[in-house]
Amino acid sequence: MEYVLMHKNIPVTELEIDSITGYILKVNNTENPKHLPMGIGFTKNTVDRAALNEWWRDRSIPASRSGINKALDILKLSSTQALLTKCYGLSLSDQYWLKPKGGDISWENINFFDNPFSEDIGDVLIGKVKHSGVFDFNSPDNTSDGCLKKRWKIINSKRCLVKGGSNPFMQQPFNEVIASKLMGRLNIQHIEYSLIWDDNLPYSECEDFIDRDTELVSAWRIMQSLKKDNNTSVYQHYINCCESLGIKNITDDIDKMIVVDFLIANEDRHQNNFGLIRNAETLEWIGTAPIFDSGSSFGYDKLAAQISNEKLLSCKPFKKSHKEQLKLVKSFDWIDFDNLNGFSEEIREILSNSGDYADENRTNAIVRTFEKRLEYLQALAINHSQNNIIDDLNEDVEEDIAEDYTNSINMC
Repeated sequence: MEYVLMHKNIPVTELEIDSITGYILKVNNTENPKHLPMGIGFTKNTVDRAALNEWWRDRSIPASRSGINKALDILKLSSTQALLTKCYGLSLSDQYWLKPKGGDISWENINFFDNPFSEDIGDVLIGKVKHSGVFDFNSPDNTSDGCLKKRWKIINSKRCLVKGGSNPFMQQPFNEVIASKLMGRLNIQHIEYSLIWDDNLPYSECEDFIDRDTELVSAWRIMQSLKKDNNTSVYQHYINCCESLGIKNITDDIDKMIVVDFLIANEDRHQNNFGLIRNAETLEWIGTAPIFDSGSSFGYDKLAAQISNEKLLSCKPFKKSHKEQLKLVKSFDWIDFDNLNGFSEEIREILSNSGDYADENRTNAIVRTFEKRLEYLQALAINHSQNNIIDDLNEDVEEDIAEDYTNSINMC
């Protein structure tokens, strides 16, 4: 089927897409190459179709999403990519969409920021619907990324993302709340999360930080804007890309993200859950996105006795370990450690709402881990100077992909 890839009301390029697989077969007649998704090459009047297909595939629900195979069976679809064209490819993270060629559909009449959407797909994705039926596919859930069960809902006229946890401890929703409280104390720009329960399962809830005029561009896409050579670290490459786009003082925001991820022992700050925000029409860069998606922290998938074991922790997005990543921080002067007094008790209070998912032993392990990491950070800040910065290429991450929760052991 033939479409025009649109960027809000701006026609970008013409596409031919296989209606079954969702694969882009041809790219024709590119009208506004500047509005191609970030990192998509355009040379000699030709779009890099392979790169565009990668971007389009990344727009779909990952095959590793918890419960996705059962959801596809219920929806009678062969792949998550087949969902994309059923909602014009619309998202609540950016302003790209597909307009059927020759059609008279307008972005104003179909975008999910201004118009209602169906909850059918969201119900299926989180397991509320058990049998096939007639579904309304007009939903931003068709283009939601990440491996945890999630859905979009309109709550008090606001677009909100509701996201679950993974077995056996369902800890991510509680961690999101803890992380947002921590960042609030440190005056770091972040997304506020709250905890809700549905069918006796915990979920985190947050408001969309993108609106009808803006869009999130992930760090992964930002890093496709320049070619990286083998002598440049992942960290420095991201800095170089941001600076080439005119983003100033990017290191200040990265410092804060690295510090927060250290304190909460975040294992999943991959390059698709941080980035920049820009104006979708003018392409003007607005700045760094607020910190979000911090749930895979505090040993979320580990037994209580394993939570404090540094050797079991993975690290992203720049270095293999959190302590090595801390060596990239240029300044700790912005941290008011007094604001973290009593935070251990706040962690306990949040986890006290977890029911059977976090007993006293597990809660104690999480609190001890936080206190130990805070003590390490305080000592590091006292002795730190900009001359201490170390960016060792040998410590760079080797693979930066989101966590796959499909292999979690169900102990509940």
